[in-house]
Amino acid sequence: MWRTWLIFDPRRALVALFAFLFVLALVIHFILLSTDTFNWLDGPNSAQGRATAVAAAPAAT
Repeated sequence: MWRTWLIFDPRRALVALFAFLFVLALVIHFILLSTDTFNWLDGPNSAQGRATAVAAAPAAT
């Protein structure tokens, strides 16, 4: 394992890793924000959220 760090600069590799993970986290959060179910900013009170909640709710007998 120590030979790997002779090939790669540890500071550069860790900065690149953290930058990649930060961009990946942003992409995942924006994908979730674009959905009706997982949009935590509009919440369940939005028109689209109410429509999906009503459609997903089981019929009461």
